[in-house]
Amino acid sequence: MAVARPTGSASGALCWQLLLTLAILTFACDACKTVTLHVPSKLDAVKYIGRVNLKECFKSANLIHSSDPDFQILEDGSVYTTNAILLSSAKRSFTVLLSNTDTQEEKKILVLLEQQTKVLRKRRSQEKVLIRAKRRWAPIPCSVSENSLGPFPLFLQQIQSDTAQNYTIYYSISGPGVDKEPLNLFYVERDTGNLFCTRPVDREKYPSFELVAFATTKDGYTPEFPLPLLIRIEDENDNFPIFTETTYIFNVSENCRVGTTVGQVCATDKDEPDTLHTRLMYSIIEQLPASRTLFFMQPATGVITTTSSQLDREVTDKYQLKIKVQDMDGQYFGLQTTATCIINIGDVNDNLPTFNRLSYETSVEENIIDVEILRVAVTDKDLINTANWRANYTILKGNENGNFKIVTDPKTNEGVLYVVKPLNYEEKQEMTLQISVVNEAPNFASSRSTMSMATVTVNVQNQDEGPECRPAVQIVRIKENAPGSTKGIGYKAHDPETNSSSGIRYKKLSDPEGWVSVDENSGSITILRSLDREARTIRNGIYNITILASDKGKRTCTGTLGIILEDVNDNGPFIPQKTVIICKTVMSSAEIVAVDPDEPIHGPPFDFSLEGVSDSEVLRMWRLTKINDTAARLSYLNDLQFGEYTVPVRVADRLGQSLVTQLKVILCDCVTQSDCDIRSSVIPRRLILGKWAILAIVLGIALLFCVLFTLVCGATGAAKKPKVFPDDLAQQNLIVSNTEAPGDDKVYSTNGFTTYTMGGSTQGICSTLGSGVKNGGQETIEMVKGGQTVEPCQEAGHHHTLGLCKGGGQHTLDSCRGGQVEADNCRYAYSD
Repeated sequence: MAVARPTGSASGALCWQLLLTLAILTFACDACKTVTLHVPSKLDAVKYIGRVNLKECFKSANLIHSSDPDFQILEDGSVYTTNAILLSSAKRSFTVLLSNTDTQEEKKILVLLEQQTKVLRKRRSQEKVLIRAKRRWAPIPCSVSENSLGPFPLFLQQIQSDTAQNYTIYYSISGPGVDKEPLNLFYVERDTGNLFCTRPVDREKYPSFELVAFATTKDGYTPEFPLPLLIRIEDENDNFPIFTETTYIFNVSENCRVGTTVGQVCATDKDEPDTLHTRLMYSIIEQLPASRTLFFMQPATGVITTTSSQLDREVTDKYQLKIKVQDMDGQYFGLQTTATCIINIGDVNDNLPTFNRLSYETSVEENIIDVEILRVAVTDKDLINTANWRANYTILKGNENGNFKIVTDPKTNEGVLYVVKPLNYEEKQEMTLQISVVNEAPNFASSRSTMSMATVTVNVQNQDEGPECRPAVQIVRIKENAPGSTKGIGYKAHDPETNSSSGIRYKKLSDPEGWVSVDENSGSITILRSLDREARTIRNGIYNITILASDKGKRTCTGTLGIILEDVNDNGPFIPQKTVIICKTVMSSAEIVAVDPDEPIHGPPFDFSLEGVSDSEVLRMWRLTKINDTAARLSYLNDLQFGEYTVPVRVADRLGQSLVTQLKVILCDCVTQSDCDIRSSVIPRRLILGKWAILAIVLGIALLFCVLFTLVCGATGAAKKPKVFPDDLAQQNLIVSNTEAPGDDKVYSTNGFTTYTMGGSTQGICSTLGSGVKNGGQETIEMVKGGQTVEPCQEAGHHHTLGLCKGGGQHTLDSCRGGQVEADNCRYAYSD
């Protein structure tokens, strides 16, 4: 199925789409060729017809002309009507000529164009016959002008299937604009396939429609595939360009360079992009105030730039521009919109602050400080309360002693002059200051002078100021240990009016040690008691007292009298460290250091020595070795025991003044001195016994010898009595034992029984004492109680049995062999 036009009716001929042939020729390019456009038979004035590609032809063209006055073509190739036109069924063509072709060439081109047009008409008629014979079911693009005035329904095109030659075909369509929103915008005649539009269309809302056409027979058979139909809505310039803002506000600095960018405006257009309908042109319509033109707007971008470097904020601080944007590339028939642009001129520091007067005069009393004495004003045309307007004042000359300062009042921008150091009328009665002023911000015109200056004369007024204590600190020298009633020069104040000390009275305010008195009339001092240079109140050898001086008018001043105490060698050197710890396991000596409170002339080198005669105990135990002028090494001799010792050390200065220091030396079993400090409480002390303790010890020893002598005598008498047991019986009690006996000096103690073993003899004591028998074998102690004997048994070896008796009755001593032996009380049974 293909698109076909209805024939045979006169009314249908008006709706035919006529072929408009456009021949575009160029002098310098062969790329241009004939273009055919399909247009309605009736065209309105300034109607967009179509667009052709003129990029190739524009290489050497400046202007474009049309051979048909009813049509106009723009630089982008857009074709418009200039008048309302009613076309006939015949094709109409016109030629576009470029302006750089000469007249002779134009004539030749026109002749060639007419010849080619005739050939094209003949060829088109032949092709038309072929098209009628070879119709196919294929999509053919179609377009509708937006906001068309009709008449409606407006015929668009005809769709037709080749099968209609053999069958009765019914046509139908569906899609947006038919059975979808917007509904019923298009319809097709069922029998003919003519496609119609029922009402105007807005391209900005519906740019195109994609429909689907169907061809069916009476019995519902579909001989063709569904045919896609694209209907494009041709844009009409029906939307005004709109600025993005109604009022634009920009800022630019005064005195800026030509071409400085101020800002950029922007507008939008809802018409079809990349067409003349949306090609916008910007321009400035009006400038207020209406001085010479100072700004330029780039037509294509809307960028506003300056055209002059003479923008002066102090003359005009704001400009208002009325700006316009127009589509159709700014042509007279384009749609346009206006807006307002406000340009604020920013301030730069192009005006110097200037003193209102070149000289000022003021006065101030002497001896006063922190008072305002003068205000100076300046004029600055720059923007108020900015760095370009705020002033900085400086005193250039006349303030070498730092008596003045000048600051800026932040509210009034004035310079305020203050006195910050007392002035002295007696020294200078008039002072001249040179002051300058600049802005906080650097000046714009660097080639010009950037500083304004003025002169200030300050008159100093005299006042009765009382005595002056100058200098505030006065020094006298006195030897320490000076005798009482010694007089010295004291403190002197003077009256600045008379420059003398007459009539001034003195009084002592402070004297930490109470060493001196001050004469009321002369200020001289008298020593009350001996001065000591080593006192705590002495600083760097100077003793300070405070003096108050007053005149007849009770005006006062205060000064300090510094007494330098000249040193006397009245102190011997001493050792500050009274306790010395020597860790005997790791060290054999300790270092001691001496100091002398006197001045260095009476100080080191020191001489160290041990206090005592040559044969004293100290010299036998200790030795001193000098290390340097102020230190020595103390070493112990022999192998002293751990403990605490007292070592007297004499130290003498270079003039022989000496002092003995009693050092407590601790010999400690330690590795570090801190360990010894922890265990110092348990270090054994040397025991010194008195005479009564010695007497008690001697008497105790004598008593012990008496008791021992009595015991020995008694044991000897008992040994001389005859034996009770026969030798053979005693021999039977021996049990061989291979156990080694204890040594001869062993002492055993068990439950009140004590055994002494002395050599090879055996002795015993009745009742609670028994003795063991030793003869190279095992010793056995046997306990007897209540007439029975308990004894150990040994199977082999030698055995010695000793019976102990207690109380009365018979005691039996028997051996392991079963024998029994009777013994008298306190008798011993033994065998060798």
